[in-house]
Amino acid sequence: MRQMLFFTFFVWSFSTSAIVIRDDTDDAKYRLQPAEFPALADMPGEGHGVLIAPHWVITAAHAISWQTEIKQVSIAGIPRDVERIVIHPGYKAPPPPLLEQALASWDWTLFRVLLASSDDIALLKLKQPVTDVAAVLRYKSNDEYGQTVRIIGKGATGDGIDGYEFSSAHRTELRQAFNKVSSADGRWFCYLFDKPANALPLEGGSGSGDSGGPVLIKANNSWQLAGLTSWTDLQSSGRTPGLYGQVSCNVRLSHYQQWIQSVMQDKPQ
Repeated sequence: MRQMLFFTFFVWSFSTSAIVIRDDTDDAKYRLQPAEFPALADMPGEGHGVLIAPHWVITAAHAISWQTEIKQVSIAGIPRDVERIVIHPGYKAPPPPLLEQALASWDWTLFRVLLASSDDIALLKLKQPVTDVAAVLRYKSNDEYGQTVRIIGKGATGDGIDGYEFSSAHRTELRQAFNKVSSADGRWFCYLFDKPANALPLEGGSGSGDSGGPVLIKANNSWQLAGLTSWTDLQSSGRTPGLYGQVSCNVRLSHYQQWIQSVMQDKPQ
C-alpha cells in the first residue's frame, strides 16, 4: 500500500503543472489576485479546473482520477457541490511497473509515450449553476503554435536555476506567467521554459500542483481558455524539475471541442 501511495504521489508530481519563475525577476511581479481570475476552480487539496459554463468545470483527468471522490470544488472561495464527473474514455493512467522502470533508469521515453497517447481531460457537472462568476470563453481555433499563452496556478514554485523539490508544497499563492507555444498537434500544445536571454519578461515554466489549471490565449481583447496544464517532460531538464529548458505540455482544447459539447449536452460519445 505504501508503495502504491508513493507511485500515486510521484505520478501526480510528474504530471501536474504550476508556476516556476525567472531567477532574475521578483516573485511579486508574478502574483495574481484571485479576483483577477475568479473562474479558477480549486480541487480538494491540490489541482485546478476552470468554469466554462454555469454548470460545468473542465479539468485534467489525472487531477481528479487519483482522488477517491470529489463532492465539492471551490470557485471564488465558495464550495460548489459536484453532481457528476465525466472522464474522457481515452484517458490512460500510467501503470506502476512502467514508473518503476523510469525511476530506476531515468529513461522516461515509454512513460512519455503513454502520457502523450492519453486523453487527459474531464468535465465536472455542478449541482447548481454558478451565477456569481462569469464563465471563461473557450478558444476554438487550432492556431496555437507561436502564440503567447498566459498560465495561472497556485502550485509549487521555484526558479529556473534551482528548480524545486517534488516534496515542495503543491498549493501556494496564485501566480501567472507567460510563454510561447513551441509545438502544437493533436491532443497537445507545449512550451519551453527559456533562459532570461531568450525569455518573455514574465516567462514561466511548470511545477507541481496545478494540473487542470488554465492556459489562455488572447483573442478579441479577452483571454480565452486554450488549454489545461497537464504534464512536464522530466528528461528535458534533468532530475530536478522546474529548471530552464523544461518542456511543459498542455491539453489542447481545440482537439476536444466536439467531445466537450457532447458531454455538456448530455450526449457523451
